[in-house]
Amino acid sequence: MYTQPVELFYKLTPDLALESIEAQGFKPTGRYAQLNSYENRVFSIEVENTNEQDENPDDFKTIIAKFYRPGRWSKEAIQEEHDFLLDLKTDGMPAIAPLKIKDEKNGDTIFMTGEIYSSLFPKQMGRLPQELKLSELKAVGTLLARLHNQGAQKVAIHRPTISTDSYGEKSLDVLDSIISNEVHTRYMNAAEDILDFLDERLDPSKYIRVHGDCHKGNILQTDPIKGPKEYFFVDFDDFCNGPAVQDFWMLLSGDQDVAEQNALLEGYSELRTFDKSDLELIPGLRGLRMIYYSAWIAMRWEDPSFKQIFDNFHTYNYWAQATENLERVTWSLGARP
Repeated sequence: MYTQPVELFYKLTPDLALESIEAQGFKPTGRYAQLNSYENRVFSIEVENTNEQDENPDDFKTIIAKFYRPGRWSKEAIQEEHDFLLDLKTDGMPAIAPLKIKDEKNGDTIFMTGEIYSSLFPKQMGRLPQELKLSELKAVGTLLARLHNQGAQKVAIHRPTISTDSYGEKSLDVLDSIISNEVHTRYMNAAEDILDFLDERLDPSKYIRVHGDCHKGNILQTDPIKGPKEYFFVDFDDFCNGPAVQDFWMLLSGDQDVAEQNALLEGYSELRTFDKSDLELIPGLRGLRMIYYSAWIAMRWEDPSFKQIFDNFHTYNYWAQATENLERVTWSLGARP
């Protein structure tokens, strides 16, 4: 018996995952796959289709079971993410919204596995795009505008807000004693230059709810025999309040790829106005993410999987490369695409 939620999370077994969803009224067949996820524990689980209205009640279906890392999000913060996805689906946008728990009268989408917040999602068939052509980036831009139109409807009270303090200064506090001495001063100087740049330009009055981690790896596409492809944004775990451009730059091959930027903006502008002056934020936001990412690894270091995946984190080579990457960002600050 695990006495602490963190201990349970680190040692979460497929058997326990199957037992957990069985307690929610599903009947697992025993077939499952553990999916890649640094932050959470995620399983793809085949279950019997118990909907008596189906023509063939012996059919099987697959659901995604997600077990949230203890201590990262409150229940209210997770619920805000879920509510956003449900609103997107209600608006007719292709979105993978969480399943409502059958035994919950109020329609909750969160249940407990021990003391770990957990949720279930339908499995969406699709594949990760290897690359996005300009016409496809235009379609993604239109979809992103629809997401942002919903995101502008209200503020996420329990989710983070992108700022140089929460994502930058607090991250540097975590990293201060970890950065290799040989590059410590260079790293800190480059980081402070990036934070100063963003301090002068970020405008919280323009913030909306954004995906927060909008890269190509978080897009699924369908490949229908007939008709256009359909795209789905997935993994809203970094859902937050921030500038709209936060969801742009990770979709691009590079800050200076004008053709890709134009294609994305062309699709986006069909449904939503975009302030092109915000494009100058991209290098700073890229640097802020680098700083935050390193601090994220540091704060997860007690997780045994992180020590295996990021085995060079406490080496000079890691920090030398991280310093060079930050310095490259500082060279591009203020350069408008």
